[in-house]
Amino acid sequence: MRIRGAVLRSIGAERPFAASRPLELVDLELDAPGPGELLVRIEAAGLCHSDLSVVDGARPRPVPMLLGHEAAGIVEAIGAGVDDVAVGDRVVTTFLPRCGECAACATDGRLPCERGSASNGAGELLGGGRRLHEGSGASASDVHHHLGVSAFATHAVLDRRSVVPVGADVPPAVAAVLGCAMLTGGGAVINAGKPREGDDIVIVGLGGVGMAALLAAVSLGVGRVIGIDAVPAKLETALALGADVALSPDDAIAQGLRAPVVVEAAGHPKAFETAFALTAAGGTTVTVGLPRADARSSLSPLTFTAEARTVIGSYLGSAVPARDIPRYEQLWREGRLPVEALVTSEIELDGLNEALDTLADGKAIRQVVRF
Repeated sequence: MRIRGAVLRSIGAERPFAASRPLELVDLELDAPGPGELLVRIEAAGLCHSDLSVVDGARPRPVPMLLGHEAAGIVEAIGAGVDDVAVGDRVVTTFLPRCGECAACATDGRLPCERGSASNGAGELLGGGRRLHEGSGASASDVHHHLGVSAFATHAVLDRRSVVPVGADVPPAVAAVLGCAMLTGGGAVINAGKPREGDDIVIVGLGGVGMAALLAAVSLGVGRVIGIDAVPAKLETALALGADVALSPDDAIAQGLRAPVVVEAAGHPKAFETAFALTAAGGTTVTVGLPRADARSSLSPLTFTAEARTVIGSYLGSAVPARDIPRYEQLWREGRLPVEALVTSEIELDGLNEALDTLADGKAIRQVVRF
């Protein structure tokens, strides 16, 4: 079938993206779903730093690539062997599918799926190959999938293991954010940080993932929730979302703030150093941000020993999506997780290049493309 989507042809575009226009809207041919796959009509797709990091070259991927990985949509067709999802169901995409067979999939979310990671790196679906093509006949060429999803398009073919069904009562924009920002930020707190009753929780970096982590921390009600960011407007938002305290990094350090669970969600070496400095003796620093591959931080090894510290990495919030997304869905339904508050604005597909600038400038939590 013919679809329309936003294709990245080369990485490392110069800013402003509104002028360099790295994402091009094109018509593509999308294959019918094969065995174990679904055709999904995309309803909403969030713009995430993981999209920006491909555009600016921080996380190189094969091109041309149809971007977008945080989305929700309606199942329109089902391939052979899929019997637990029906046409008409609303599903949430997840950017790291789990094969359920490799050794990493047996770690309860601690390690990313080996096959899922390999297929993501190759720009393929988990079942192998690509379903997107540009041109026709002998001149047709493949277009790579972004993280097994490619959601900046009217439709997508996805491996069944790349989606999680949700209830029809969950609005599309809320459902989309559950699949990346909430899964990643919430999991960094709950699955990796494992706060106990009375534990204060600090979130360093209040973008989409950081704000989602803050919402999850507030929903637990175990101790104070403290938001840290250099942008004053984000501190105001954190307080509005239920944070007990919101501080700049410098003020937090100056006040001697320390907490047993600190989540770094900025993906920057300085933010990681700040998060480590704010972690109490015996505490855990969780890093969920994705810095550039050449980024480096400076820490004192003595601190690990003398203060019995733990630093843990958390990819995709150490999540098992089929387990965790329904958990967040129910918390939203109960009014304990106001995910809709993370949606800064709704945009059109042709506004993605301008939205990339807004994201890079730190002026948005989540911009969501609505179809």
